[in-house]
Amino acid sequence: MAVKQFRLETANVSGKLSNLSDILGKHGVNIRAISVGQASSAEVSSICIVVDDPKKAKNALTSEKTEFQEIGVLAVEMPDHPGGMNAVLKPLRDAKINVITMYPYIGRASNPVMILEVDDIATATNVLKRNWVKLWDKEIYRL
Repeated sequence: MAVKQFRLETANVSGKLSNLSDILGKHGVNIRAISVGQASSAEVSSICIVVDDPKKAKNALTSEKTEFQEIGVLAVEMPDHPGGMNAVLKPLRDAKINVITMYPYIGRASNPVMILEVDDIATATNVLKRNWVKLWDKEIYRL
């Protein structure tokens, strides 16, 4: 049930995020989820994205000589009420699964969808399914 995330580590300077948007935009790729933060040092930014067409994104980044990692992540529907996030986080905690990265998916009107990078995706998938958590797979690219 994994979806594809692209992680880019780039110099933490003005314009890098805009350049990424330009590259993907000119290849017809839409960013559907994004997380931007400081990586290992203040000079390096880590950008994580989920896009509407991973194959086109991979081709775009490769053709523009942009370094990236492709990582399997979970697209998890969160209950939309106070404390609802724990319907997802408690089962992962109980299974000793670490959430590495978590950020929102853009463009869905009903319950929120969060992107989760975890340290054991297979176990996390099974744990969440057993706990009736809705996981999205390839259909996430069409939302």
